[in-house]
Amino acid sequence: MLRNISWRYFDFWLLGAVVLATAFGTTMIRSAIAGNEELLPLINRQIYFALAGLILIFVVAAIDYRFWIAIYRPIFIVMSLLLFFLFLSAQEVFGAARWFQVGVLFVQPTEFAKIAAILLLARYFDKTQNRPRDLRWIAGAFFWVMGLAIWILLQPNLSNVVVLMVILASLLWFNGIQLKHIALFGTVGVLLIAIVIGLTVANIRIPFLQKYQQDRIANFILPDPNATFGETYNIDQAKIAIGSGGLFGKGYGHGTQTQLRFLKVRHTDFIFSAVSEEFGLVGALSVIVVLIIIIWRCLRAAQKARDVAGMTIAYGVATLIFFQGMVNIGVNLNIVPVSGLPLPFISYGGSGLTSLMLGIGLVESVAMRYKELDF
Repeated sequence: MLRNISWRYFDFWLLGAVVLATAFGTTMIRSAIAGNEELLPLINRQIYFALAGLILIFVVAAIDYRFWIAIYRPIFIVMSLLLFFLFLSAQEVFGAARWFQVGVLFVQPTEFAKIAAILLLARYFDKTQNRPRDLRWIAGAFFWVMGLAIWILLQPNLSNVVVLMVILASLLWFNGIQLKHIALFGTVGVLLIAIVIGLTVANIRIPFLQKYQQDRIANFILPDPNATFGETYNIDQAKIAIGSGGLFGKGYGHGTQTQLRFLKVRHTDFIFSAVSEEFGLVGALSVIVVLIIIIWRCLRAAQKARDVAGMTIAYGVATLIFFQGMVNIGVNLNIVPVSGLPLPFISYGGSGLTSLMLGIGLVESVAMRYKELDF
C-alpha cells in the first residue's frame, strides 16, 4: 500500500492553490464574523480543520488510491449507517437533519458521503469498463449512489442529493454514456423541472419538497418586492454587497453590509458577497481563478491517470468542486435558487473543508501514480 512512493509527481500547484484558497477563506471568515462573540470560536475551529486537512492530504496521497477502492464495501456500509443515524437523531437546522454534535464540534456525514460516492463509482466503473454502455450499466451506477442518497433525501437535504446526482451524471459522461441515454434523461429532467416550477407558481404543495424548499423556488421565480426577511431579503442584501464593492472593494473589514450584519450567513452561504464587497470585482475574480486552477489540476490528474478508477476519482472531485462553487456563486448573484451549498475552501464548515481535503488527497494519490508521462 505504501511501497514505491514517489513524491516526484506530487502536484504542488494543486496543493498551493488549495492552501491559498483555504487561507483566504479563513481570513474572510474572520472579517465576516468580526464583533460577534458567539461566532468568534469559529475562526480557530476553521484553522484547526484546515491544518488537519493539510496533514490529511499528505497521508491520503501516500496511500495508493486503489486501497480505498478495495474496501468499498466497508466504506458503503459505514457511510450508510452514519447517514441512517443522522436521519434518526441528528441536529435539525432549517427543517432538516444536518449534523451530529460531538462535544463542541458538529460533524456532517453528508459531506463525506460525496467522497464515498466518488470512490464507489470509481470502483464500479473500473470493474465494468468492458461492459456495454446500456441502461443496465447506468442502473448499476445509479443504485450505488442512491444507496447513500436515499438517507440524505429523507433528512431532507435535497441540495446535496442534487450534488450526488450531478457527480453521477458527470462520471457517466466521462465513462462513455451513449448520447441517446443523455437525450432520454435530459428530457425527463427538463419535464420534472417544468412540473416543479408549474406547481410552485400555482402554489400547489409538492410531496417530496419541504415547504422551505418550495418557498426558495417560489422566491426565485416570483420574488416578493415587499419582503422584509427570508430568502428574498438575503439575496437583496447579497446583491447590494456585491454591487457596492465596485472594482477594488471597500477594504478588508470595512464592508458595511457585512460588518453591520445586514448580510446574513455571511461566513457560509453568502461569503462570496462578503468577498465582493470588501475586495471588489478583482477579489471576486481572484477567488474564481484560484478555484479554476484547483479544478484544472484535478482534470489534469484525471487525464494522466493510469486506470479508470484513478480517472474517475479525479474527475469526480473536480466535478464536486466545480458544481458547488458554481451554485454558491450563482446563489449570491441570484442566478439560481438558494441551496445552502458552501463555496469550496472559502466558506466556513469543518466537515465540508475536511471532506474536500480528503478529495484533494485522493487526487494527489492518483497524480503520484501516473503512467510514465511528463506532467
